[in-house]
Amino acid sequence: MYLKKSESLGVSSPLNGIGKQDCDPKRKRKVAEITQALSVTPVDVATLRRMAISEGGLLTDEIRCLVWPKLLNVQTDDLPEKPGAELRENNKDYQQVLLDVRRSLRRFPPGMPDEQREGLQEELIDIILQVLRCNPQLHYYQGYHDIVVTFLLVVGERLATALVEKLSTHHLRDFMDPTMDNTKHILNYLMPIIERVNPEVHDFMQRAEVGTIFALSWLITWFGHVLSDFRHVVRLYDFFLACHPLMPIYFAAVIVLHRESEVLECECDMASVHHLLSQIPQDLPYETLISRAGDLFVQFPPSELAREATQQHSQQTAASTFKDFELASAQQRPDAVLRRRRWRQGERAGPGPEPRSRAVVPAPRARRFARLAVMGLTVALGAAALAVVNTALEWAPKIDLQLFP
Repeated sequence: MYLKKSESLGVSSPLNGIGKQDCDPKRKRKVAEITQALSVTPVDVATLRRMAISEGGLLTDEIRCLVWPKLLNVQTDDLPEKPGAELRENNKDYQQVLLDVRRSLRRFPPGMPDEQREGLQEELIDIILQVLRCNPQLHYYQGYHDIVVTFLLVVGERLATALVEKLSTHHLRDFMDPTMDNTKHILNYLMPIIERVNPEVHDFMQRAEVGTIFALSWLITWFGHVLSDFRHVVRLYDFFLACHPLMPIYFAAVIVLHRESEVLECECDMASVHHLLSQIPQDLPYETLISRAGDLFVQFPPSELAREATQQHSQQTAASTFKDFELASAQQRPDAVLRRRRWRQGERAGPGPEPRSRAVVPAPRARRFARLAVMGLTVALGAAALAVVNTALEWAPKIDLQLFP
């Protein structure tokens, strides 16, 4: 898990990362799909997202070394060099980062030799400081190192630096503002999701006045700080990297909903409910919860919940500008290329039906149709349908569906 096999990025095929004893037919099919998606030009990112979301995620760290950069649109042929000693000199964040990293012993695999762990901790400090130096608009927060160490352990220092920088300027940007206003705003999506699914649990939590602070560490560390099994952490990272930036708050909601009976049996006061919810179980049914979070995201998209969030901000959040990130990644997605090819083939074949993107459909009717189609897919396929649905909507008529903000 913590051997940095990716430093050279010399993995010719994801199959190299799976032992023969693990190659059951289902895993073989998945690896074959990933290999095919990586081999085409441009890379089939839609399929890679679907593989990352579907049951089991990306299976191995060797595969993650190849796929995570594609999900974040990071080029691996020009990775940043290891920084020099001057990186730490007169750095305003160095002391706080040092303290947090020293306290991160539990984030490293048990039994790791002290010398190896200490070397990785030094690399962890350098990654954080380098990202902050290159992006002065970002502000360090306690818990950030829990995300960075996950990338370090999976892909090694140089690639982790590039991935974390892209992640920090997109998915994590709201957590790295000078204030916690946007972080609090994202937490405000939690209760409307719970209310939509289980009003009884929502009302109980409201009466207890527990708020949402119990989920803060879940959100800002992508659950890395609260889960003890590294396998579960990287499985969630596969899921989150392939999805909308708000997906972690949907996953937080399904954890609360999964614990319905415990919550309702608890004393209805803030201290008791907060204590219960802040102690996250380690034996969660992760695949079931991932699927349910994906379903809820499609059924109750952020655009529907925004009005119910108790705090509204004039500035744009990373979640609201996620389309900008998707557009920046468009050159490595085959959707537009395939679309043009099909149109050209259709023109050569003679007159035929208009391409879907040219169709004109009344917005209210189209919105209802799209919602039903999306919900039908997710019921049938669970979270694995999310990437397919996301791609399908991009092929749909350019109307105001407002399914994904």
